[in-house]
Amino acid sequence: MKRLILACLASAVLAGDALAVEIMHWERRPLAIPLPVDEERIVTLDRNVRVGLPPALANPEVLRVQSAGGVLYLKAFEAFETQRVRVQDVESGDVLLLDLSAREGASSEEILVVDSREASPARASASRSPSGSTSGSSGAQTSEASRPSAQASGRAAATPVPVLLTRHAAQSLYAPQRTIEPLRGVSRVPMRLPESLGTLLPSLPVSATPLGAWRLDGWTVTAVKLENNDRRRAFELDPRWLQGEFYSATFMHPYLAPRGSVEDTTTVFLVTRRGGLDRALIPLEETDKAEEGTS
Repeated sequence: MKRLILACLASAVLAGDALAVEIMHWERRPLAIPLPVDEERIVTLDRNVRVGLPPALANPEVLRVQSAGGVLYLKAFEAFETQRVRVQDVESGDVLLLDLSAREGASSEEILVVDSREASPARASASRSPSGSTSGSSGAQTSEASRPSAQASGRAAATPVPVLLTRHAAQSLYAPQRTIEPLRGVSRVPMRLPESLGTLLPSLPVSATPLGAWRLDGWTVTAVKLENNDRRRAFELDPRWLQGEFYSATFMHPYLAPRGSVEDTTTVFLVTRRGGLDRALIPLEETDKAEEGTS
């Protein structure tokens, strides 16, 4: 973070006012960022984030938001009043709030957001008394307050990675953003899969469509949507029907109802080791041979 700050400041000095950088300190208070109209403004966060826009800014004709490598590229196409935007760190789950507005003539300077908790070691002693020491009673309160957090961390450390990944994938796809539990070190990865996985459940009239994949510590979980194509029959879902080399398989629902009903679709989460689902699936040729041998 410090190297990034110094690099940005050095470039500002060398290039002059045209490339000046405005530094904002995140201290749990919303950061007010005015945007010029029809001109892009860059906000550097130095962390991978997901952006949650309020309904008023969700229209791409009002605001364009692009995120790449910890940098936000913001461009307003018309003026608007202050709107609160939620930005969440993908890895830690920390949330940062931006109060965006747009008006003619607003600055287009690049913004560097610095987390003051990381930038200033003095904040570590903010909860101490003015003399620099804490009383016995306050120390006991701090210990008691931190105990649930430590217990939660211990439980998370004891939970197997496949379980953590499956839970994270399910929350990422179907839970509200504010309720997603942070999972440090997890990253979303490309799937390298076709649009339809015909060899995953070859014995059932089911369509299998990959939705997304996440990786942590050498494990990968891939979410696959399953849809029943039979309008008359329902199917109980059993992991033994799946064709491939998987460490685990978790269905969101125990069965698929006939096509056209509310329950004709579900999701299966497939965990693989040292590679994605593309390496775990059985090739189509081998599946055809197996079906010929049983006929």
